[in-house]
Amino acid sequence: MVVLAIILGTIIFLNLAGFAVNKTLFAHELNSVTPYGKIVDVNGQKMHVYAIGNGSGSGDGSDNGIGRQTIVLLPGFGVALPSADFGPLMRELSREYTVVCVEYFGIGFSGQMKTARTNANIVEETRTALSLAGFKAPYVLMPHSLSGIYSEYYAAKYPEEVSAIIMLDTTSTARQEGKNPPRLVYGIAKLQQECGLTRLTYRLMPPAQKEENGYTVKEIGDYRLFAYHVLNDTMIDQSLRTLDSINEVSAMPFPQGIPVLKLISSQSLEKVGADYQEKHLARLGSAVQSQTVEGSHFIYQTGAAEIFDLTKAFLAKIQ
Repeated sequence: MVVLAIILGTIIFLNLAGFAVNKTLFAHELNSVTPYGKIVDVNGQKMHVYAIGNGSGSGDGSDNGIGRQTIVLLPGFGVALPSADFGPLMRELSREYTVVCVEYFGIGFSGQMKTARTNANIVEETRTALSLAGFKAPYVLMPHSLSGIYSEYYAAKYPEEVSAIIMLDTTSTARQEGKNPPRLVYGIAKLQQECGLTRLTYRLMPPAQKEENGYTVKEIGDYRLFAYHVLNDTMIDQSLRTLDSINEVSAMPFPQGIPVLKLISSQSLEKVGADYQEKHLARLGSAVQSQTVEGSHFIYQTGAAEIFDLTKAFLAKIQ
């Protein structure tokens, strides 16, 4: 019992010490990083919109000629700093298009938001942010992972604002059974983050963003910095609503006039199987195309050049 008490006391002491150090030395470290793009006010909170390429920030996104199309990148869940993580892909796409990265509330340079992270709220906030940043529909939506849900909702509600969707290994909206992760899991994860344990474990891992794949030293460093602070109540609420979001969208018919290209990672095919993808493609209808891209679920981190080539061919074909 004495030994156990000593061990328990040591653990508590280390966590308290880590909490104190984390709050004292690192509480404001993100303030040293300047936003890459524009900060716009959406419902009283700041939202970050980063754009590069031909005409970025010009406000003229309505001309769908080659070189003038606006591609809107929407991040997957848990991406700490999308504007850095999408860096190489944005630079590739900007050779032909205006490319815009929207950072949802709760991630990147955007603030947090107390309103529910529903499909409707996320899509309306995205539309508002794009408009305030000077861009006009129609857009080519390019969602990754969980953002596929919001893109399908966007297309179903506002089909005139979406000229095409290019999905980067997106979540299926074919109706699924399952459960959201328990809130307790996130409570423990937040405690680990506050005590600095997340910082220590993350530093032991090699960065997913690598210079040989086109990332800059700044993007790699900034992403790591934001990853230390990634978990917050806004993100947790988004995650806990995932199944509700999927079920809501699956009940909405997908507009058949919108062309879709789904890029599926080889890793996803191995882990979740072809049936998962086939059901999703069937839901999206006859206008959908698909292509397998070698790599992990984060295919854009290593396959930016290939995604650019597939995007260019797809958009040229549907014009």
